[in-house]
Amino acid sequence: MSSRLPTVLVVDDEVRSQEALRRTLDEDFEVFTASSAAEAVAVLEREWIQIALCDQRMPGTSGVQLLREVRERWPDVVRIIISGYTDSEDIIAGINDGGIYQYLMKPWQPDQLLLTLRSAAEMHRLQSENQRLSLELKVSGPVLTQRVSGKRATLRRRFAPDALLRAPDSPMNALCDLVARIADFDIPVLLTGESGTGKELLARALHYGSARAEHGFVVENCGAVPDTLLESELFGARRGAYTGATEDREGLFRQADGGTILLDEIGETSAAFQVKLLRVLQEGEVRPVGASRPVSVDARVVAATNRDLEAEVRAGRFREDLYYRLAAITIAVPPLRDRPMDIPLIARHHLDLIGESLGRAYRPFDEEILSCLIAYRWPGNVRELRNEIMRMAALADGDRLSVAHLSPRVLRAADDHQEAELSLLAGLDGDLKTRLEALEARIVNETMLRHRWNKTHAASELGLSRVGLRNKLVRYGLERRK
Repeated sequence: MSSRLPTVLVVDDEVRSQEALRRTLDEDFEVFTASSAAEAVAVLEREWIQIALCDQRMPGTSGVQLLREVRERWPDVVRIIISGYTDSEDIIAGINDGGIYQYLMKPWQPDQLLLTLRSAAEMHRLQSENQRLSLELKVSGPVLTQRVSGKRATLRRRFAPDALLRAPDSPMNALCDLVARIADFDIPVLLTGESGTGKELLARALHYGSARAEHGFVVENCGAVPDTLLESELFGARRGAYTGATEDREGLFRQADGGTILLDEIGETSAAFQVKLLRVLQEGEVRPVGASRPVSVDARVVAATNRDLEAEVRAGRFREDLYYRLAAITIAVPPLRDRPMDIPLIARHHLDLIGESLGRAYRPFDEEILSCLIAYRWPGNVRELRNEIMRMAALADGDRLSVAHLSPRVLRAADDHQEAELSLLAGLDGDLKTRLEALEARIVNETMLRHRWNKTHAASELGLSRVGLRNKLVRYGLERRK
């Protein structure tokens, strides 16, 4: 396959739904479409497809029926069903005998859809890697054992707290120090913050910085799975537990035995499920659906949410006892707009990754581009920044990126920022010298606040000596303000 993007086949008999899904996925995936099961099979026969995203209700062959055939003929394809109906026994059965990886409810949310398909693409990659390693193990034996150990060591280095991208004065430094300090303790951790801020990266740092790093790290997006399916997904199910359960299902908690499980979007779960999860945390055991007795598990639980769980507890939507079980330590991950000093590093990192995948080297960002990136608020956080860099790389002429390649919303934010600065200067009282001194005092004060009053770092950013900075602090009365 010539494309370096993961491939997804969208199967839906409604053209509008096809187009909506294509628009959402186009930047991150190579998208193929089909309007029926027959068209889908034809695409699968001629293209290398990694993910099949199929609507349940279609004329003739249903989505689950199609995915059963896909499982038989193309077992490596990761299968996802999408439907507006939650009570379909056909869907529940398909989770088992159809080998369906994930179930999405209509109306789907773009962020949730992208997160699910990125996870599916990663799962496909890991499956392929495992198959390759298994084959090599039969051939090479001890040699491969050394390779696997080396791969684990690489993961520990890649996801170590010290390896997370941030500037020397970033507020992320304190978070990474905390993660490194608590990684070896089997203490529940709750990660809070907006979507796309890097909560999963911190969870991986917790895992790979601990003694559990030799075992599995498993992720489940609790908000993407209905309650009827989430229990069997996490706790497992016995053969015959419900219609279509033709084989035992291990469950993610048992897959994470000895390792770590990340329960993402934990705030989206129902009260009924919260009771069952609380028992797992209290007893250290899970009861698979249809099983007569529980099974012991030893998995460290890390939870993540973009909700204010304390407010949810006060509103009665989240169990207080479960909250305290999950939040022995709470780590609030700041949004990207609150750490602008990290933006150049993260942007360059993603540009390097894009260049590596394309076999080309891009020149560094110029100051004009960086100023625009820093001025923008990034409501989508790191995920949105990555997509912006991908857009710029796609539009670039050769190896040089230009400010003209930025999206209109980022350019508008830069213009608004400049106008705000000019309005601030024009609104100050006094002659030009007085206004410039007032502006200088604001800049010095803001820089000191960002650097938590570290004079060495602030002086370096402002191009001053420590003595020069101290003189300005005294001159503008800022030492007393501290």
